Amino acid sequence: MLVKTFASAVQGVNAQTITVEVNAGGIVPPNASYYHMVGLPDNAVREGFTRIEAAIKNIGLRLPRLKLTVNLAPADIRKEGSAFDLPIALGLIGATQQMNPELLDQYLLMGELSLDGGLRPIKGALPIAIQAQKKKFKGILLPKQNAKEAAIVEGLEVYGIQNLTEAVDFFNGEGNLEQVLLEPAENFLNSPNQYDIDFSDVKGQENIKRALEIAAAGGHNVILIGPPGAGKTMLARRLPTILPTLSLKEALETTKIHSVAGKLNSHASLIRARPFRAPHHTISDVALVGGGSNPQPGEISLAHNGVLFLDELPEFQRSVLEVLRQPMEERQVTISRAKITIDYPASFMLIASMNPCPCGYFNHPEKDCVCGMGVVQRYLNKISGPLLDRIDLHVEVTPVSFEELSGPRQVSEKSGDIIQRVSEARKIQAERFKDHSEVHCNAQMPSRMVHEVCGLDDTGRTLIKQAMERLQLSARAYDRILKVARTSADLDGSAGIEVVHLAEAIQYRSLDREGWAG
Repeated sequence: MLVKTFASAVQGVNAQTITVEVNAGGIVPPNASYYHMVGLPDNAVREGFTRIEAAIKNIGLRLPRLKLTVNLAPADIRKEGSAFDLPIALGLIGATQQMNPELLDQYLLMGELSLDGGLRPIKGALPIAIQAQKKKFKGILLPKQNAKEAAIVEGLEVYGIQNLTEAVDFFNGEGNLEQVLLEPAENFLNSPNQYDIDFSDVKGQENIKRALEIAAAGGHNVILIGPPGAGKTMLARRLPTILPTLSLKEALETTKIHSVAGKLNSHASLIRARPFRAPHHTISDVALVGGGSNPQPGEISLAHNGVLFLDELPEFQRSVLEVLRQPMEERQVTISRAKITIDYPASFMLIASMNPCPCGYFNHPEKDCVCGMGVVQRYLNKISGPLLDRIDLHVEVTPVSFEELSGPRQVSEKSGDIIQRVSEARKIQAERFKDHSEVHCNAQMPSRMVHEVCGLDDTGRTLIKQAMERLQLSARAYDRILKVARTSADLDGSAGIEVVHLAEAIQYRSLDREGWAG
């Protein structure tokens, strides 16, 4: 008897429907294998038969010694992982006439089986559910731990099951499986982001807070440079608290990536907080950008719609830093292999921090630098000029004085107050770029658009010309200055870029490499 079930293979952040054809019948010759699988399965899929056989027997069913053939179509796509256990098992049970197979073509099935018939969670439940909806399946059966994640997709019946017995009873019309219901928009809007940290925790550093406010308002990249203990990491970790809340579309994109990477918590649904990823400086280029023999999203894709924080930037391997250049421009990563090419989204804000020299006290107002001649420049040369050009704001962080630390606690501005100004600036940009679907904030403007949006008067042109000549800035740095100036003007509600906005943007390029070792 031939039975078809349906599963899904995840490629990148999208899924593709897989038809599982199971045929049972025919005499098995002595000493011959009675089970055959075709359709380009990997070892994890092939080994699944051992789990499936034990699970079927342990729930009280049988697996007769007939010739069993399983085909995973289309046959030219490699099938990877253990999540094909459930559709294969139900196909075998249906083909051996131990279950009613009539409804199998209406549901998409995914799940890894344990030997006792229980189900373990899978990766990529959200893109799999989206694909099921796209292909007009009535519903999806998958492990209970993934049910809320899949239920985000509207117009699809989602059933979370704990074991193989529940699935068999469901298709036999027995049992009482409850559909998992979730209203994504209502659930999302009624659950605002909550952070345990706040900008009001930071004493002093008002100029740094202003720079981060500009960065958040325009989606700009930032590098903080200063001595140890000046507050660089503390400030960087509070950046997400002043970023606009995720829209429902952004939340779906972000959740999909984390689902594919297996980073979602058990019973999680939508990600509501913007991601903040802070990889250690020993990370490899593959771990940062993504890839591997079985391509997976890297840290820059996990930071999509959020923040990628690189602490102690010069300590990262140069090859690791250089792979950032293309994703920072194109906002996506392309992983190419011999038989497959996968695109991962990577629209993130980069915030980096570093000491000005190996000892950390170059240009310190009170402590002397002990680094020898040329050491400071060699340290700074670890970061390439092209990478620095792609960072919009270079901000020098100075230590907080003893008086500020030990004096009476001043009431500092809270993140909630700052985010209101940031959100207003983002609304201005949303209106500005409403006819450009690929641009959402000032930092994402292409060069041709910069000259249309960021017009200068004669005084402004003279000022930026002097800055370009004095600081020896590149053409890319020129565009960055204009973008930051436009954001500064948006925060002030100004229709045009005034000299004060341009001057503020120029000062954030004062840490270009030629000036650091002064």
